Amino acid sequence: MAEDGGSRCCQPGKYATMSDNLANLVRKCSGTKVLLVGDLILDRYIYGDAERVSPEAPVPVLRTVEKKDAVGGSANVAACLSALGCEVSCCGCVGDDRHGKVLLDLLRENGIDVDGILKLSDRPTTTKTRLIGLAQHRHRQQLLRVDEEVTTPISEKDRATLESSIAARIQDADVICIEDYDKGIISQALVASIVTTAKKYNKTVMVDPARLTTYERYRGVHVLTPNRAELSIAVGRELATVEQVASAGADMISSIDAVFCVATVDREGAVLISQGGDWQHFPTSPRSVYDNTGAGDAVLAMLAAAIAAGGDMEEAVRLANIAGGLEVEKFGCVPIPVGEILAELRLEEGQRSGKLRSLEDLMSELTLRRDRGEMIAFTNGCFDILHAGHVGYLQRCRREASVLVLGLNSDESVRAQGKGDGRPFNNFDNRAAVLSALSCVDYVVGFDDVDPKSLIEKIRPDVLLKGEDWAEKGAVGADFVKSYGGQVVFVPLVEGLSTTNLVERIRSKEIIH
Repeated sequence: MAEDGGSRCCQPGKYATMSDNLANLVRKCSGTKVLLVGDLILDRYIYGDAERVSPEAPVPVLRTVEKKDAVGGSANVAACLSALGCEVSCCGCVGDDRHGKVLLDLLRENGIDVDGILKLSDRPTTTKTRLIGLAQHRHRQQLLRVDEEVTTPISEKDRATLESSIAARIQDADVICIEDYDKGIISQALVASIVTTAKKYNKTVMVDPARLTTYERYRGVHVLTPNRAELSIAVGRELATVEQVASAGADMISSIDAVFCVATVDREGAVLISQGGDWQHFPTSPRSVYDNTGAGDAVLAMLAAAIAAGGDMEEAVRLANIAGGLEVEKFGCVPIPVGEILAELRLEEGQRSGKLRSLEDLMSELTLRRDRGEMIAFTNGCFDILHAGHVGYLQRCRREASVLVLGLNSDESVRAQGKGDGRPFNNFDNRAAVLSALSCVDYVVGFDDVDPKSLIEKIRPDVLLKGEDWAEKGAVGADFVKSYGGQVVFVPLVEGLSTTNLVERIRSKEIIH
C-alpha cells in the first residue's frame, strides 16, 4: 500500500509513451467478442420549436419538426461496443410489439447479434420518449420525458429461457457485460448463474449497477462500475470526496466478493478500487458538459472492450475516462467511435510532447476540436529566421480563432521558391521546434508543395490569414475558403523586419539595433 494510505493520483501526462500504448490497445478492440446482458430500451426523440406558451395551460407548445428512434439502455452499450469494433451478442427481452421490432432493427443495423433476445407478450418494450425544444434559440433542451415500461421481474419460465441462452454464449465471449436499469430483467438468480458459468470458463463479468440500496444481486462479479450517486445510494451515505468514494468502493467490494470497483466521479474523473482497499484516482481533462445521458454506457463499453483486447484495469480505466468525457460533450446517447478515442489520445499526447503533427493526426484532432465548437485559423510560411515581426504576426493570427494551425514549408519547398543559396538556413526540424515554443501556435504541420493550396483544401480553416502584402497579389486558397463561408484576413506587417532584410544586413556585417 502507498504511504498516503493506499491512494495514488495518476496525473494526465505522467508517462511519455502511455498514449501510444493505449492507442494500440484501442486498435486491438476490433474483433473482440462481448456478450451483453441487460435491459434493452428504445429511446425516442421528438424535436420541435418551442416558441410560445399554450393558451390552454401554462406550458410550452412544441411544434414537431423531426422524430428519431435510437437504442437506449443496454442496447446503447451494445452500439457503443460495436462502434469500438467489437463483435457484440445481446441477451435480454423486448415486448412483442412495434417498438420491440424497431429496437431489434436498430440493433441489427449496428451489426449486433440479436438471436439471444426474447420477445415477451406480457410486457411492452421499455420506451423513453423525450420532447426536445430549442433553448435560447441555440441549444437543444429536453422539456419532458414519457416512459412506457413494466418493471416487475420477468416470469421464472422466461428467466430460465434467458439464462440458458446466456450460458450457451459465455464460452465464446472474451468478456461478459451486465447493464442493469432495474427493469425486471436482471435478478440475483440470473447474475449468480452468469457468474458460475463465467468462472468455469475463466471469463470476466462486468456490471454497471442500477440505482439500488444494496448490490447483493451482483455478488461474485469481477468489476462494478457505479457512478458517485449510485454508489452513495448503495452504501447509504454521502460521498463528497474522492477519498470517501474510494472507501465506499472498498466496502462494497468486500461485501459482495467483487474484485474491482470503477467509480466515476463526475468532473473529477474515475477511481479504481481494488480488493484490500488500494485505489487510484484518474483525473479527467476539463470538459464542456452538454448532456450526461449515456456516459455510464460509454464507460462500461470502453472498459469491456479494453479488457477483452487484453488490457489491464489501469489501461481500461484510462480509456473509459476518455470515452465518458467525450460522451458528455454530446447530446443524447451517441456511440463514441475508435477514431474519436484515438484523436483524444493524440490530443493529450500532443499537449505533452509538442505541436508538430502529421496531416493525418492533425485532421483527427481538428475534427474533435470543431465538434467542441472551436474555430480553426490557418497561416503558413517558411519562418527561416524567426524575428519579432514573425512573433507579432502570429500573435495577431491567434486572436482570430480558438486554434492556430501553422503550415510550415519543408526544406525542399523552401529551396523550390528560389530564395537564394543556402536557404533555408535552419532545417525543418529546427524551425518547427522554435515555432512550437510559441504559445500562440497550436499546431505545426509541414508541406512539400511550393504553395499551401492542397493543405488548405484538406484543413478547410474557418479563417485564412496572410500578411497584408498578399492582399493585392491574391492569397493562395482565399477563394476556396470564401466558397464555404470562411474568412480571409490580411494582417499588417512590421516594416523593415523580414528574413531577407536580416540576411542581407548580417552578410554586410551591419549591426542590428
